[in-house]
Amino acid sequence: MTTPDHLDDLDAVSTLADRVRRAAYRAVADAAPDPAGRDEVAEALGVGRTLAAFHLDKLVDAGLLEVSYARRSGRSGPGAGRPAKLYRLSAAEHAVSVPPRAYRSAAELLAEALERSGAEETLYRVAEEHGRTAGPEPDVTALLTGNGYEPATRGDGRIELRNCPYHRVAEQFPPLICGMNLAMLNGLLEGAGLAGEWCARMDPAPGRCCVTVSKNKTD
Repeated sequence: MTTPDHLDDLDAVSTLADRVRRAAYRAVADAAPDPAGRDEVAEALGVGRTLAAFHLDKLVDAGLLEVSYARRSGRSGPGAGRPAKLYRLSAAEHAVSVPPRAYRSAAELLAEALERSGAEETLYRVAEEHGRTAGPEPDVTALLTGNGYEPATRGDGRIELRNCPYHRVAEQFPPLICGMNLAMLNGLLEGAGLAGEWCARMDPAPGRCCVTVSKNKTD
């Protein structure tokens, strides 16, 4: 039988069936780690501010976005105007399978077993070997996107990963899963033929993956 929580997840995912709403969600995701305002989303979608606000608030109701308020002008005090309503991706995770499955629970049990048995290095070797099975891919952004990382290139050339595919398990077992993630990414770069130009490094920060990808330094 499906559980109430499972049906809530189904409702949340169904919210994205609307094309404009899905585009609004993507516009907020593209702004990460910074929040996005209604005007920015409206401009990105080519729709009116009122329509953008309607879809953004529907995404908030579904638990897919979170709201905060801040003055975008940097001014404060009298005359600064009302704080803008800003949107960012929700930390909540929604997964749907019919009938319900507990794959995350299995991953958590396996992670705990690995930690208890001291088999971390074996996990890292397996992750890197698995990553190396990736076929040739000359575009590092396409490689990372295809593996669920949502890359964003910063001004210094560093690529931040806005999504960690292993986020929930990493929250419970950070050293183990972040180390696995690092090994996997370096394996992916090698398998794609990009290891000579790029490398993955541990670079934790709030709101994104603990690993970043950078160009190798040349003499």
